[in-house]
Amino acid sequence: MYNVIILNAFIDDAYNQENLNDTLDLCRAIDSNVVYVLSKKILRPSPATFVGKGCVENLKSLCELNNADTVIFNGELSPSQTINISDVVGVPVITRTNLILEVFARRALSNEGKILVELAQLRYIYPRLKGQGDSLSRQGGGIGSTGPGESKLEMDRRYIKTRIKGLERKLKEVQKRQKLQVYKREKSNVKTVAVVGYTNVGKSTLVNTLCGSDILELDQVFATLDLTARSTKIYDEKVIFIDTVGFIRELPETLMEAFKSTLEIAKYADLIVCVADASAEFKNQREVADEILNSIGANQNRLYILNKSDIPTRAFIDKDFITVSAKEKVGLTKLKDAVYERLFGQFTEYKLEINYESSPVLQKLKTLTMTANIEYLDDKIIVTGLVKRENVDKIKNII
Repeated sequence: MYNVIILNAFIDDAYNQENLNDTLDLCRAIDSNVVYVLSKKILRPSPATFVGKGCVENLKSLCELNNADTVIFNGELSPSQTINISDVVGVPVITRTNLILEVFARRALSNEGKILVELAQLRYIYPRLKGQGDSLSRQGGGIGSTGPGESKLEMDRRYIKTRIKGLERKLKEVQKRQKLQVYKREKSNVKTVAVVGYTNVGKSTLVNTLCGSDILELDQVFATLDLTARSTKIYDEKVIFIDTVGFIRELPETLMEAFKSTLEIAKYADLIVCVADASAEFKNQREVADEILNSIGANQNRLYILNKSDIPTRAFIDKDFITVSAKEKVGLTKLKDAVYERLFGQFTEYKLEINYESSPVLQKLKTLTMTANIEYLDDKIIVTGLVKRENVDKIKNII
């Protein structure tokens, strides 16, 4: 376990506690012990260190006092700024992007996930090698070195560029297979639902609860990085739910570009279920999700869900959200009804009383409705369930 200090520098009044909380969660995801958070307001960034000489000296003292192994800058630094700070404090300095890449590298399990992670890492490293010689390699191991790591940093630019092109070719092959799967689903007329949203809001738990599946569930950011599809039936209609990689505030452009192909599965879904955390700043989470979805052109029908409603929250419940608790299995019927209505059309409840002479119509009812319950009484049969509104007149005609 690494002891880390987070350098949370911000310009003027741009302090963002939610962004800092995300960085703390990222550190926990890789079992790093945050021993100190140094927040520093910057009036004018220093070209050499961003934070200024005094702050760097203070940071050096804090590293010595707390036995820190690594400094994580909660933002982006130029290569020279990174090296200049590291030379003074005496420990490796990494950025928030390095931290996210480290989490991604540990989470990637599938072939596609590993390709995407390495591609993102190399695209991030490549421009930072220009004109720097071997300076970046002085960071050594530790956080941010999983994946290509130090050996990749020591490779020449030509090799890295060639490797990037090779990974891009592999990724295109993966994308072709994904599009073929989408085509097969469309041809079989099976409806798909992309489950998207902020990281660690319970997307995997929700899919598992709805589908009775066993996708990995952890109370950590980016617990699952790979796309996972699971099927279930809602009122006799087969529906495939696709669990996607989580979003995060201020996702670096390098990562956004690399993982765009994974997120683009939402473009081909019949419905997008956007999940937020009822116990967190869920409106901000919705804004982040909407911004990323809009950026990749996934503009189709969206259904907004507030998960973790079992956790006490100070936030008021917004009428634009359906409130559920995937863990406690609360509100799932309402969610299923909403999903069904968006995918297959509106429906309404019905209750019919049929005499025993007319019992053969029961079979016809089953083809036109979603029969919920059949009660056999002494003199009649009571049938209740749901019916599509366009089938209401058809039911009347057969009774």
